Amino acid sequence: MKVEIDVGSGFCFGVTTAIKKAEEELAKGNTLYCLGDIVHNGMECERLRDMGLITINHDDLSRLHDAKVLLRAHGEPPETYQLAQRNNIEIIDATCPVVLQLQRRIKQRYADNPDAQIVIFGKNGHAEVLGLVGQTESRAIVVENLDDVKRLDFTRDIFLYSQTTKSLDEFRRIITYIQEHIAPGAQFRSFDTICRQVANRMPNISQFAARHDLVLFVSGRKSSNGRVLFNECLRVNPNSHQIESAAEISPAWLTGVATIGICGATSTPKWLMEECRDAIER
Repeated sequence: MKVEIDVGSGFCFGVTTAIKKAEEELAKGNTLYCLGDIVHNGMECERLRDMGLITINHDDLSRLHDAKVLLRAHGEPPETYQLAQRNNIEIIDATCPVVLQLQRRIKQRYADNPDAQIVIFGKNGHAEVLGLVGQTESRAIVVENLDDVKRLDFTRDIFLYSQTTKSLDEFRRIITYIQEHIAPGAQFRSFDTICRQVANRMPNISQFAARHDLVLFVSGRKSSNGRVLFNECLRVNPNSHQIESAAEISPAWLTGVATIGICGATSTPKWLMEECRDAIER
C-alpha cells in the first residue's frame, strides 16, 4: 500500500505567519491572547493552547485591559483596533497581507463613493468578511450566491470584491450575471481579490484526488476553505473521506486499496497529515 501526502496542502502563507508570531511571543514567556481561533483546526489550536495561547472572543476583548492580543490572518474591522486602544491592549497584527490590502482598497472605495453599492462575494459572518464590511461602516452588501446577487439594485453603481478564499469560477459567474443586468446609466467594476495561493489549490487537489484509490482529506470541520476543497475531492473521487485526526480513520476504508492520498485545507498543519500517514503505516 502506497501512501502519499499532497505537497500542495497545508498552511497558507497568512496562517504560517500568524502561528509563527504566536510561537515567538509564547517562547518569551509572555501571556498572549488570540481573538478567535488562530486557525480553523482543533488539533493545531490545542497544540498552541498547550503552549499557553489563550483564545478569546469579542466580548472577552471588551473586558480585557493592559494585555497583548494577536489578531489572526482573517483580519478585523476598525472597531477592534479602536477598542484595543481604549483598553490599552497591545495588538500583534497577523492579518494576512492579501486581506490587509483588500481592506485598504474597500476602505478607499467607500471613502471615494459612499453612495455606490460595495458588494462582497463571501460568507456572511465569516471573520474576514466582517473585517471587510467594517471598512464601509457596515454598509457593504454581502452576497453568498447568485440568488443574493439578483437582489442588488442594478440601476445603481456596483463595485464587486471577493473574500480572498472564495471560488474563482463562482466569482466569474457573478461578474457575468451583473454585466448582463446592469442598467445602461450605472457603472459596474469588479476586482479579482481572490488569493491565488488558495485558488490554485482547487485544480491541484483535483489532480491529486484523481490519482488515488482512497483520499483522506484532513481538515477541521469549521474551515470553509476545507469544505470547498473536500467537496472537490469528493466530486473527482467518491472514495474520499473528511477526517479531523488519525483517530477517525476506519480500517474498513483501507480494504483492497493500493494507493492512499492524504491532503488538507489551508488550515491543516503538515504534522497532522503526517500523523495520519504514520497511523496507516502502523
